[in-house]
Amino acid sequence: MPFPGGLWWLLCCRQGFTLLRRDYGEADREADGEAEEEEEEASFELRAQGDQGSLEVSLSQPTRRSSGSERSLLVTEEMRSLIVEKGPGPVEDDPDALVKGWLQREVRGGVKTPWIRPRKYWFVLTPDSLDYYSSNEKGARRLGSLVLTSLCSVLWPDKQTYKETGYWSVTVFGRKHCYRLYTEHLNEAVHWVCAVQKVIDSKAPVQTPTQLLMRDVEEHCGSPEVLEQIYRCNPILRYTSSPLYAPLLPFPYGSLDQSDPGPRSYTTLRDEAVKLFNSLQQLESERDPVPLMQGVLQTCLDLPPLVDEIYCQLVKQTTEPPAPGGQGDLHYWQLLTCMSCTFLPSQPVLRFLRFHLDRTESRFPSSEMAKYACFIREALGKTKGRECVPSLEEILVLMRRQEMICTVHCPGAPACSVAISSHTTAEEVAQELVSRLGLSQSPNLFALYEQSRRREQPVGSTTLLADVLTRFENLAGEEREQDPPCRLCFKHYGFLDTDNVPRDSLEFALLFEQAHEMVLRGYVPTSEETLQTLAALRLQSLNSDFSTHVPFPRLEELFPPHVLHARLPPTPCHRPPAKCRGARLRAGLLASGLWGQALAKQRAERDQRLRGRLREEGASTMAAIVEKWKLLQGMGRPEAMAAYVALVREWPGFGSTLFDVRLRASTAGAGAQRLWLGVGAKAVSLYKPGEPEPLDSFCYGRISSFGASDGNTFRLSLEDRDLLFETSQVEEITQLLNTYLTSAGARRPPRPQDTAAGPPASDPTALSQELCPLARPWQHRALVGSSHS
Repeated sequence: MPFPGGLWWLLCCRQGFTLLRRDYGEADREADGEAEEEEEEASFELRAQGDQGSLEVSLSQPTRRSSGSERSLLVTEEMRSLIVEKGPGPVEDDPDALVKGWLQREVRGGVKTPWIRPRKYWFVLTPDSLDYYSSNEKGARRLGSLVLTSLCSVLWPDKQTYKETGYWSVTVFGRKHCYRLYTEHLNEAVHWVCAVQKVIDSKAPVQTPTQLLMRDVEEHCGSPEVLEQIYRCNPILRYTSSPLYAPLLPFPYGSLDQSDPGPRSYTTLRDEAVKLFNSLQQLESERDPVPLMQGVLQTCLDLPPLVDEIYCQLVKQTTEPPAPGGQGDLHYWQLLTCMSCTFLPSQPVLRFLRFHLDRTESRFPSSEMAKYACFIREALGKTKGRECVPSLEEILVLMRRQEMICTVHCPGAPACSVAISSHTTAEEVAQELVSRLGLSQSPNLFALYEQSRRREQPVGSTTLLADVLTRFENLAGEEREQDPPCRLCFKHYGFLDTDNVPRDSLEFALLFEQAHEMVLRGYVPTSEETLQTLAALRLQSLNSDFSTHVPFPRLEELFPPHVLHARLPPTPCHRPPAKCRGARLRAGLLASGLWGQALAKQRAERDQRLRGRLREEGASTMAAIVEKWKLLQGMGRPEAMAAYVALVREWPGFGSTLFDVRLRASTAGAGAQRLWLGVGAKAVSLYKPGEPEPLDSFCYGRISSFGASDGNTFRLSLEDRDLLFETSQVEEITQLLNTYLTSAGARRPPRPQDTAAGPPASDPTALSQELCPLARPWQHRALVGSSHS
């Protein structure tokens, strides 16, 4: 069959373009390669030598293009080009060639365009550079060269590029250029990556002029005349109003790993360092610098390698400013104060920073700058790292070198105001509250809790309260207006003795409030009549005797809401979707027409009936509670609280902390069973939600190990079996178990990963035998079956 005219025309044009490219394209590529080579030869890096003498450096402000006049280095052997002179072309027996072969510099052909012939080049890897030539023949012109230093980086081939192009990619990042190479074979790509990375690793670390000057300053810190000469001859160490075109510290070339970019996306570290310096210069004229400061701190938290760079930039901008102590200068010092309370620099930068603080205090005594320097020095001795950047309120407080006021709510007692700093931990505040509230003699354990509408969790003992307040500030912007704000609460953390708590003490009031929270959450399985009695006792403790003039709390603040919802008829299940495509189409058409409107109307009517039924049930329950409240005439508040706690204490699990878990089934195909895991001072128990008696109970003598199996799985290893629980509170469970074992004087069992390869490191029989509780009978009233499920 003859080819149509259009196809013949396409083939002829393709052949003609191939000839033109062969004759003229190579000249352009050679010219580009020469220009690229000259640019690489013109650029150089300072490299630290092992046996250097004293170095006197005179540097101006780094600019975008480096030249001899801009960088006058009074040094002989320290300054040299990294380009090695090469011959006219590749030689097959070249001893410097580590790896050589054919590779592509661009994707041509492949899966998407198989009709385009790929163009390959001859690449040669030497100990100093990666060169490519037009061919492998002797005398072939070199088209390009990428100098390899310790700052270069190479990316491994990824499957996504192979799926899109049909080629495995090797990306090599240099100072000014990036080589993206392609090959059809994975083993060849891996071989090139490993060889290039080996050359990069063999290079001596590159040092910038700022690093060399920092070393000189440290060496001559005892000679004021030499130091003044160094600062006078090197403007790179002093304040500048010009932009910065290169970072002060060395950063690897190439893009960042954006596999999990989060809310922000970043470019390379070098570009981000330059952007941050521009942000610092904006501080001088900002009326409200707090948001800009928080943005700089957030970038440092997201990109930890930039912490040292920002410290060096701030030291530079606070050295010999045009107006010492002015508004712009103080903004720099205020940001430096926030940095010192958030991040700890590396040791070389830390030594340089401390020298800068001492120099500032000696040159400007009794000034605001000296006060900031003193505050920063003290903060550096306490900073250990933060999980969150300072909140807006904390930044304002740090700008004034003051402490924050943190409000901690205590159930059954007035809220307490505690002064905290950026380094105050939750354990320190809890100890202060224990001492302030007179709970030092209590055998029970106390802790701070984060309370929100959705959950309540204890704050870790080593957690910084400043990080907690920052999380509250972030959540405040995400929650709806009707949601209650997050807050800190001081409560019981572990109960070692609930029987001997004095009724007239503050601890008993805390115990009463915590017992009431357990009742409202459905963690006290008992009869509905007992729940109504507990609600009446709660009213008596709040309002004393019955009266129509006292305020009534809402029903959900007195009675567990799940009990009322359990009385409602179950919601009818929706009809399963049809498997036939035509049936689904007809159902969709009906749903979008009049039939859909009728269904929506039925659902609205049903929801309205359920809400009406719920109001009726709530009114009848409230009437029953009020009747029981009237019977408590004359009972005082302490007696009502004692009666309330006595009723709750009848449940054997009282005093245990309950966690919602799912027991992973041992047999394949079986679903996980929802349970309560009760962690007490003497045993760990398993409860079925809504049932009073435990399914099983394990004293600590039977537990050989416990801990996190993975992120959401808690492993409890017994003498004869292992139990796996799916829960989002693995850390809280493990911490509470460790606390109980420590309080009882027992040694903590090893973690599962410690005992995976052999027998347990600690004998479970070594645990205190008095931790094993004695079984005791308990009479219980009629229960509402599975009401909290």
